[in-house]
Amino acid sequence: MEKWPLGVFASIDAGLGVYLDVVQELGVPTIQLHAPSAAQRTSENAASFAKRVRELGITVTAVFGGFEGESYADIPTTARTVGLVPLETRASRLREMREIADFARLLEVEVVGLHVGFVPHDRESEAYRQVVEVTAELCRHCQGNHQALHLETGQETGEALLLFIEDVGQENLFINFDPANMILYGSGEPISTLKLVGKYVLSVHCKDATWAQRRGEEWGAEVPLGEGDVGIENYLATLNELGYTGPLTVEREIPQDRERQKAEIGHAIRLLSELKAKFGA
Repeated sequence: MEKWPLGVFASIDAGLGVYLDVVQELGVPTIQLHAPSAAQRTSENAASFAKRVRELGITVTAVFGGFEGESYADIPTTARTVGLVPLETRASRLREMREIADFARLLEVEVVGLHVGFVPHDRESEAYRQVVEVTAELCRHCQGNHQALHLETGQETGEALLLFIEDVGQENLFINFDPANMILYGSGEPISTLKLVGKYVLSVHCKDATWAQRRGEEWGAEVPLGEGDVGIENYLATLNELGYTGPLTVEREIPQDRERQKAEIGHAIRLLSELKAKFGA
């Protein structure tokens, strides 16, 4: 695969991510796939979807899990509802992530991703130990499928994320780096964090955002690529310095509006194409 193939976060059944026909119209060669609903995760549907993307010349580079009941309404609600951290939904969500990993295996996709949630800060606490163990258990299931597990950045500082990965202690645990999430959550300056955690970064999102007035207490704002505080050219320069050669996957949380998707994703793809040329990619 070429260095920095362009990608888009996409969906099968109008979940998070752009429609596949938009991906086709934009001529984007790779996608990260938001896992479809449980009813759609059948072997027949996997075979049909795999055939379709092959015919379109599209490579699925990762399948991302998400769960019913998650809400990103504000930072406290996100902390309470997202990922594998909430105790009341942990067991059922672990089962679902195993199912998503198995669906990804049917698609012959070797990367599974998710937001693990707001990991407890006290590394000596039982709550922290339990989140470490459930993440390790998911890693072991993925390992059985010959898959890596990528944790998306956002909720944790770079330092905390490094310690968490070390505590989980599984060789197939890596990072999907999203620079805008660092800004949206107020968890750290994206470029310096990328340099800190770079050895674990095996997939990335290209997304932009502006800082909130009260960082970490209220959301920043997601904006079109190149219009926020990430500094996209500096971001790519840092990825280049780190030796990252994988896909540049555009993620833009746009309502299910094909025309707006085509306009905004198209703008991002053109910007990344220009920057790729600057770096000789």
